[in-house]
Amino acid sequence: MTTAIVTGSAGLIGSETARTLCGHGVAVTGIDNDMRRVFFGSEASTAGVREELRALSGYRHVDADIRDFAALERVFSELGTAVSLVVHTAAQPSHDWAARDPLLDFDVNAAATLKLLELTRRHCPDAAFVFTSTNKVYGDTPNALPLVERESRWEVDPAHAYAAHGIPETMSIDQCLHSVFGASKVAADIAVQEFGRYFGMKTAAFRCGCLTGPQHSGAELHGFLAYLMKCVCIGRTYTVFGYKGKQVRDNIHSADVVSAFLEFWRAPRPGGQVYNLGGGTFSNCSMLEAIEKCEAIAGRTLQWTYSPTNRIGDHIWYVSDLRKFQADYPGWTQQYSLDALLRDIYQSNVERWAGERT
Repeated sequence: MTTAIVTGSAGLIGSETARTLCGHGVAVTGIDNDMRRVFFGSEASTAGVREELRALSGYRHVDADIRDFAALERVFSELGTAVSLVVHTAAQPSHDWAARDPLLDFDVNAAATLKLLELTRRHCPDAAFVFTSTNKVYGDTPNALPLVERESRWEVDPAHAYAAHGIPETMSIDQCLHSVFGASKVAADIAVQEFGRYFGMKTAAFRCGCLTGPQHSGAELHGFLAYLMKCVCIGRTYTVFGYKGKQVRDNIHSADVVSAFLEFWRAPRPGGQVYNLGGGTFSNCSMLEAIEKCEAIAGRTLQWTYSPTNRIGDHIWYVSDLRKFQADYPGWTQQYSLDALLRDIYQSNVERWAGERT
């Protein structure tokens, strides 16, 4: 039977990956120890998702820390060359949290990624290795683009080359402010590329925009659309940080992310591939626009406050140029528009959130 290893398997992208692979008859070994609870508190715990996954046919859960090389080696040595896919989604994902504990952030994001790459090389070198990187590897370089302020959002000057399609993979990741989180993800991103280029492995770093979906355990420090919709539904006050609330993000549904991963797995390209992956021009919004859309879907008004201080290294405008991946994998298409994505989050969680309403 085809076998896959998924790290962060109870998280948003990890759980979507595990469910999808199991649905295709793939045996999945998921590795997750609910560090999200440590990072963001009990409200962000993925324990419930973990238990749902245990009930899936073909799924096996390993409660291990990805920093623990010995624990990881037990998994890889047991499965060996039966593994044809490794999907690495586990991470410390917050700017703010990383600044509090840079050592732990680097161990989780960078050092653990290196361990997983080396174990893949030792035990299943022909497997495709998919890494969930981030657009934060570009640091604050996107903020140097010529930006135009509109009524509800910032946009790139229409005359600029990036205006029509978004930011490409050729944007520099060097000599800029990344945030501590961004720096640890850069290190991991480069390691993934290097194992592909130096050792000839089938690795890919997907530099993702805002990933979200109904299983997202959104918290104030990470997962803004899911957390925003929850705040609207339960009556919790939301804080917008900087840029007049006009900062733009592209947003992509977890199912569309995983379908991209599977496209790479089915026809992996060696040499350390790099792909931007987000909502692109198909699905993006500013904070102000997101608030308006969430209010319309929920039929409730959000109470929110504004902090004029933006998060360090935060992007003013980021939209992914998806053309490189689409050219390599023309069978991939996005199924969820922004409105469809938000409705899915709302409809999947509104009954559960009703018990938390203030």
